[in-house]
Amino acid sequence: MKVAVLRFPGTNCEFDTQYAFEKLGHTTELVWHEEESLPSDIDLVVVPGGFSYGDYLRSGSIARFSPVMKAVSKYAEDGGKVLGICNGFQILTEAGLLPGALKRNNNLHFISKHQYLRVENTDNDFLNKCEAGEVLNIPIAHADGNYYIDDEGLEKLEANGQVLLRYSDSEGNRVVVNGSVTSIAGICNEKKNVFGLMPHPERALEAILGSEDGVKMLKGFES
Repeated sequence: MKVAVLRFPGTNCEFDTQYAFEKLGHTTELVWHEEESLPSDIDLVVVPGGFSYGDYLRSGSIARFSPVMKAVSKYAEDGGKVLGICNGFQILTEAGLLPGALKRNNNLHFISKHQYLRVENTDNDFLNKCEAGEVLNIPIAHADGNYYIDDEGLEKLEANGQVLLRYSDSEGNRVVVNGSVTSIAGICNEKKNVFGLMPHPERALEAILGSEDGVKMLKGFES
């Protein structure tokens, strides 16, 4: 599998992401935001975490206008798989590739810690190695991770199995971490080829770092 990892001014997780996929045995290629096309032989595009354009206007709101995002949108429209992690999730919502929006955390503070997540749906290429109801331990690090969508949009997400992950305790019970609607931590689009989550699975690949639960998440794309 070949993975394209985007880079914007302010991105800071591109090398973590590159390391993660290469550790799993895949090849990667970093793609600068000014590129107008994606490599022709890729199987997955990852929009990694960081602070694209310094989050100076609003998280992800400037990056969504970068030339490469037109290519990402076309790639997704044609059925290509796209994964947005943290700031990448924010960029995908700003670009209209995922529904909803990410707001400031309800406590107005940056949150950085390991966090339990409950897997809600596995009928997708991202979480097919997991089990519904399974609890994972994945790091989070964000200030604008408060996922919002209106009641009608939430109803559609639930009906279509687009809610992928929720913040939970070790037993799988929902917890409030940043104010996200119904504790949502990750979603996908209706076609289930575009995925976004605030937690960082690329930081949970080795036991020495506190968790290996990110492995089965990222390996889902190998199917």
